[in-house]
Amino acid sequence: MSLRLSEGDSFKLRCSAVTTSLEHTHLHVTWQIKSGSTWQDILSLTHEGKFQPGPGYEERYRNGDIRLDTGANDTYWLSVSQASSVDGGAYRCLVSEWVRGADSTWQKIQEKSVEIASVAIQRTALDVVISTSNVSVTERDSLDLTCNITTDRSGVFQAEVMWYFSMSPDDTLSDAQVLLSMDRDSVVSDSTLISLSHVDRNSYRLLVRDVDVEDSGYYFCHAAVWVPLHNGSWHKVVERTSAPVSVVVTALEPDYEVFLNASKTPKFSDDPTELNCRITNSQDTKANIRFTVSWYYRPRLRSDDVVTEELLATMDADWTLLLGDRGRERTQNGEIIFSKKAVDTFSLRIQWTSESDRGDYFCVISAWSRHRNNSWVKSKDVSSASVSIFWATQDYTLTVEAVKLKPFFVAGHTFEMTCKVSSKNIKTPRYSVLITAEKPLTDQSNPNGTTRIISLNQDSVVRLEDWTDQTRVDGVVLEKVQENEFRYRMYQTQISDAGLYRCVVTAWSPGGGGMWREAVNGLSNPIQIDFQTSGPVFNVSVHSDSPTIYQGELADLLCIVTMEGMALEPDDMSFDVSWFAVRSFALDREPILLASLDRRGIVMQSRRNGSSDLSLERISPLEFRLRVHGCEDHDFGNHYCVVTPWVRSATGVWQREPDIKAKPIFLSVKMDVLNAFKYPLLIGIGLATVIGLLSCLIGYCSSRWCCKKEVQETRRERRRLMSMEMD
Repeated sequence: MSLRLSEGDSFKLRCSAVTTSLEHTHLHVTWQIKSGSTWQDILSLTHEGKFQPGPGYEERYRNGDIRLDTGANDTYWLSVSQASSVDGGAYRCLVSEWVRGADSTWQKIQEKSVEIASVAIQRTALDVVISTSNVSVTERDSLDLTCNITTDRSGVFQAEVMWYFSMSPDDTLSDAQVLLSMDRDSVVSDSTLISLSHVDRNSYRLLVRDVDVEDSGYYFCHAAVWVPLHNGSWHKVVERTSAPVSVVVTALEPDYEVFLNASKTPKFSDDPTELNCRITNSQDTKANIRFTVSWYYRPRLRSDDVVTEELLATMDADWTLLLGDRGRERTQNGEIIFSKKAVDTFSLRIQWTSESDRGDYFCVISAWSRHRNNSWVKSKDVSSASVSIFWATQDYTLTVEAVKLKPFFVAGHTFEMTCKVSSKNIKTPRYSVLITAEKPLTDQSNPNGTTRIISLNQDSVVRLEDWTDQTRVDGVVLEKVQENEFRYRMYQTQISDAGLYRCVVTAWSPGGGGMWREAVNGLSNPIQIDFQTSGPVFNVSVHSDSPTIYQGELADLLCIVTMEGMALEPDDMSFDVSWFAVRSFALDREPILLASLDRRGIVMQSRRNGSSDLSLERISPLEFRLRVHGCEDHDFGNHYCVVTPWVRSATGVWQREPDIKAKPIFLSVKMDVLNAFKYPLLIGIGLATVIGLLSCLIGYCSSRWCCKKEVQETRRERRRLMSMEMD
């Protein structure tokens, strides 16, 4: 018998076995299939009445897909459900007869087999095709795709369909996104914008409404065929996936134009400026289109220069204003205002326009499209023509003249000078004045040469700048005599005040919001203070009897002041002494202040990290000694002193002389090798001696008490030898 079945079908085969033996025998029935050239057991009914599945058929036997049933007239039925390709082949029935012996063991008497049928399993053909190949749709339209299923399956079966989406045509099912599915019971998974319908028995329609640009990609259909089993369950016999279909969603760009005009243009500085950016001739701008604006500024440069545009401000999709670097502070102060006057109009207003605002302005209108997930994506940018903001101006001019009121004066008197200011092309100016002094390069207090002394701003507020003489805090005065005239006084002038004095004037014009705007700067002619004196000349030197010392020793450094010219009494002169050190062989590092002694005898020391200590004292009117106690290796370096002489004049006023710096002397600190190793050697020898004595003591005690043994000598019997004659 020959059977031709489809994959998933069921079939039955019958085998009859009758015995004619007079003995009480039992039959053993086995169904077998021919796999290649060998027969393989499927299922047996043993002579002991037990069912025994063959190798590889245990799972199918437990599921009920393979059964062996007995019937009338000694028939044995093999039932196979859910047939697959492995079930194809020749089937035979193998029957053996068994008898129980006297020792209760079973013995096979005879065995016979017969081929029952030849079964051919034909695979189920399934073809899954999407009706269209490549699709192009416009944004916000609907995408309609149909999946056609063709199979040679007859009888009862159900199809299961799933639609997938992927960005690449080579993605597998596990990598793709499941859009919708319809199971074999025609139950469709839930979705808002996507629907799946069963058009006819072999067609399944996918409809995507309101498509977006993000829907561009590859769509494919996956189908499976299910057949029912005898126990009411379903079995998947075949599944296929269609070729991907390319879908391109074309963005729907709105059509509009942008027009920029100036409703207010400045004629002079500090006038307001207002620009309006309007959207005109807009088309295809529905509710899901939103417009934002970006403002740009382009300075007016020469033709050979590269013009770069600067972002003033921009809006994101949520209409949040994002400021650029230019004008950020002015916008936060309210000097620049960005607003939206109407649905199609954006405004830029500069409350008080300055010369730095002159240039070209333009706006860019951006269109944003809303996607299905309520996110906004920029779809188009349209730029306007530029509008020029410019007015003719004349250059500001500022002239400053300094006049010395007293042509001749001596130290201790008052120095006085005036600064007269004149300006042109500045509307209602105000002036701020700064007095500076250019000291000689020999002045150690100000190595840069220029000192800012006192200033007066445009609101007539006076401020001391770099004036650090605490004894003369009120010694300098700057006042406003007239709108364009200022007077500077310095009381009780000293020798150290010699130098060139100037007036630095800044003209300010009123800006918007009560603010002042800097217009132009001017510098006056210098006024020189030069003291003609025949007083003493001081020199300073550093001396040490032993510039090379060992660690832990005392270092003595002397700062010696010598005087030439006119002799002074010790009570008429005093000195400020400061000691410095440069921790290098060459003077290539910053000096470190060690200690200072002012003319009142007050000593100040800087903080030190090491264990060494300092002392500074005056040992004579012209000699000052610095001692370093317990020198360490980090105390080496070039050491020098800086002396500031103070001389009392005939009027009793103390005059400060310029600072004098001594030539450095190098202090070398060496290590005392003998002292460094003396204590470690003594400690080592002491420890070795103690350990040796302790070892001897332990050995003696061990041998005396712990390791002593009683040695019992064997007593020997002493006998005399007898002479041979006695024998």
